[in-house]
Amino acid sequence: MKNLLFLTFGTFLFALSITQFAMSNNLAEGGIAGLALLLFFAFGLSPAIVTFIFNAVLLAIGYRVLPKHMIYKSLLNVPLFSLFVYLMEDWGQPMADPLLAAIFTGVFTGAGFGFIFQAGSTTGGTSTVARMLNHKFGWELTGANFVLDAVIVGVGIFIIGPLHTMYTIVALYVGKKITDYVLEGFQSRKALNVISTKGDDIADAVIRLMNSSATIYEAYGSFSQKKHQMVYIVIEKQRLFHLKQMVYDIDPNAFIVVYTVKDVSGGTFLNQYHPSQKSFPTKDTFEDEDFGESNDSRSSP
Repeated sequence: MKNLLFLTFGTFLFALSITQFAMSNNLAEGGIAGLALLLFFAFGLSPAIVTFIFNAVLLAIGYRVLPKHMIYKSLLNVPLFSLFVYLMEDWGQPMADPLLAAIFTGVFTGAGFGFIFQAGSTTGGTSTVARMLNHKFGWELTGANFVLDAVIVGVGIFIIGPLHTMYTIVALYVGKKITDYVLEGFQSRKALNVISTKGDDIADAVIRLMNSSATIYEAYGSFSQKKHQMVYIVIEKQRLFHLKQMVYDIDPNAFIVVYTVKDVSGGTFLNQYHPSQKSFPTKDTFEDEDFGESNDSRSSP
């Protein structure tokens, strides 16, 4: 039931993006939806009818060459999308600022894709073609899908002009980012690799002062020809500044690498976000719960 709700809501958001922002502001899109928009701008054909016909043909072809479960997941999404577009395709109004229209096109499209993907379905169209090319010829899925979408967007130069094609690219970029956020969450975290001769002191400070955890690895510097310790830490983004200051207070020569992670579970994060957990765990918590500390390592975050 949850997947059905996600699928319906995501499809509605995608259709809303097409009808309320893209159609009325001369913006295109990738995939079959983008092709339908270009045909609408060029010949006045209904995007609802075009998307239904093209997707139905692709599903019929794909049924012969693709695993059946891939096709079944699109059987509801494809007609539902065309229905929503048909009901709303006359509602859109032009916006004074095309850039603003492009941004909101991306926001609604990205959110719609995110819910559709969470429901385990697809948007059909070029993704189905990409899967057929992968199945038959071994083409890489992401690359094939990108090429197909790029061709459709590129054709838009001759129909909606270079300026609106560039606005379309902005919408696609925004949509990709929003889809990532819907699928992975908005609360990104930072992971740090800290290489230092004072790894034990840094790990102890992380536990005592940051109420977090760290893992220590033995490392060997090929340039310095010396043994070091590498401390691996995962922490909330807003606490990164204080953590780096603390590390440099302990070891001004520490080497720090920071990168973004979005999907973190288990360890201290499991305890921290458990509904019954009211505060951060302490060092005693780690020792009592036997997280597997040893002389060379501490528990992973």
